[in-house]
Amino acid sequence: MRSQSLVAALGIGSAALALHVQFPANTAGETCVRPSDIINLNTPSYSLSSNTEQWRFDEGPPENATGNLIFDTVHSFLQHWPNTRYRNGHNIVPGVIPMGTLLYHGGNSDAIPSGPEWIATDPEHSIIFARGRDGGGWHLTLAATRPLKVLYFDGSSAAKISEGTMDTQDILAWGEVQPERFFDERQRIRDLCTWGKEFGIDGFARMEMDFEVMMCDFTAGVEVVSFLHVRVLPQDGNPYFPHLLSPPAFDSDAGTRQFEVMHSGSWHNRYPGDSRIVLDLTGLISLYDAALAPSLISVRAGIERWDHRVFGISSDDISQVMRKLTEAVSRPEPVGSGIDWKTLIHVIVDRYADRLELMQHLLNFTSSDSQELFQRVKLAQTQLSVMLTPYLLDSTIVPSAGTPGVDASQWASPIFRLCATTHTSKMIDHTSSMTPSERLLLKAVEETTREICRVTTKMWAHGVMSGLDSLFPVNAEPDTTQIMNYWRHDIQKLMSWLDWSVWVKCRPACGPEEMCYLPTWPVNAPRPRHPRPPPRDPWNATDAPEPDHLADRVGPPPEGPTTPTEEWRKPQPKCIRRVQPYTF
Repeated sequence: MRSQSLVAALGIGSAALALHVQFPANTAGETCVRPSDIINLNTPSYSLSSNTEQWRFDEGPPENATGNLIFDTVHSFLQHWPNTRYRNGHNIVPGVIPMGTLLYHGGNSDAIPSGPEWIATDPEHSIIFARGRDGGGWHLTLAATRPLKVLYFDGSSAAKISEGTMDTQDILAWGEVQPERFFDERQRIRDLCTWGKEFGIDGFARMEMDFEVMMCDFTAGVEVVSFLHVRVLPQDGNPYFPHLLSPPAFDSDAGTRQFEVMHSGSWHNRYPGDSRIVLDLTGLISLYDAALAPSLISVRAGIERWDHRVFGISSDDISQVMRKLTEAVSRPEPVGSGIDWKTLIHVIVDRYADRLELMQHLLNFTSSDSQELFQRVKLAQTQLSVMLTPYLLDSTIVPSAGTPGVDASQWASPIFRLCATTHTSKMIDHTSSMTPSERLLLKAVEETTREICRVTTKMWAHGVMSGLDSLFPVNAEPDTTQIMNYWRHDIQKLMSWLDWSVWVKCRPACGPEEMCYLPTWPVNAPRPRHPRPPPRDPWNATDAPEPDHLADRVGPPPEGPTTPTEEWRKPQPKCIRRVQPYTF
């Protein structure tokens, strides 16, 4: 009776008692079930704010759910590591660069740019463009005199390749995705700035080896801190495009400066990322939003996340995206609920990331010794209890093992519900003050925490009914081999669905002369079959608008690029040297 009272107190209707989940067989005679029977991906969409929600352990996320993708991309904003791993961005986010922030620009003359140009957030990035005929160059340092209004494109959005990194920019600049224009940088910056002028946008934030801003006007919102004629040793070739250099040249002074751009980018690998750009998530535009861009559902169907991109979006969806973006950047003052979505999402990742990783480690264990297996599965059960501790109610009643007609979901579903809703239950009362972007974020957080809690509570309840839990003792003899196999499957499936880049790291850790690295544009990008010809003026890397300028070239080399390798398509971490001789 106490368990029924608890269910009523938590507001779970009688329908929630008609749950069905089965666990592997043990000596107490429980029914065995295949892992494929436990998770049903073809279920209708759910809403955690609904009072009629059925907290079923066998009801996983819908097959085309994108809440996990929205959650992870938002968690990854302005972090170099995850946006190098998944290069093709799907988000456009308003933001500001705070007053007093320093920004950098390198050039071949002492003239301040009179039109749109690129600026860097770290001087290591801009200094490679400070190159003149006399072996020196000019390096400009600017300070923001007011908050600079920017739009941020996530992913490796400054990587000049045709496979999707610039899709979202194309929509703004040209009204459609034009992958053949991946190298049309000069026209891209002009057209983006022309579009943004109406809304007072000062620039567009992107990422390649490090973060940069496509600055529209060097006379608005910034002032000169210094404009220095710096000494740069003469070099052969073009350090910005190392596929134009022979391998020995990368160990030259030019190569050192090239490497230090990637090194400075690595400072922003993890949270909080590049904090000099402050994003306004109340204006988030996500192309993973199925309601905003439904045409992309079929484009993504059946392909791996590495290959997700915006190319293939319908013209109607583009129009809808542009309407929503225009509304977001036209707001005269801040709006929304006031919820700190960025912190909320990072709190959830901090809470679960290392614990799920530890569970994966504990379960990656085999032994012919039954006692060793038992001790290992007990350790795993302890970790499940640790994750669920705030929700383990003292009033919980666990039926005896083998009790006829009772399954674990009848007593454990309240714990599942508490775990899944604690972070968001009070937010639901304030949805009327939320922007559409915030409601999308709320749904993403709900879907993500629901799946984490569904899987971990199901595993924990299985352990309890198998006699593995010291807080809720049950007299049972566990089949540790089956439990380990099922739990290993469950954790792997959950972590693959979450796909958090915090779990992608170099193992073993890199040495003091190394850093952990993911293949990066342009160093590891597929090379042309024949080297792209250098600019007419070899000292003019990307700054001056001369006709033969690299940034003015449209499309791939005449011979076409080589086929991307698996190492490039699916970047995996590796240790590379931080000192010469460099390795990539």
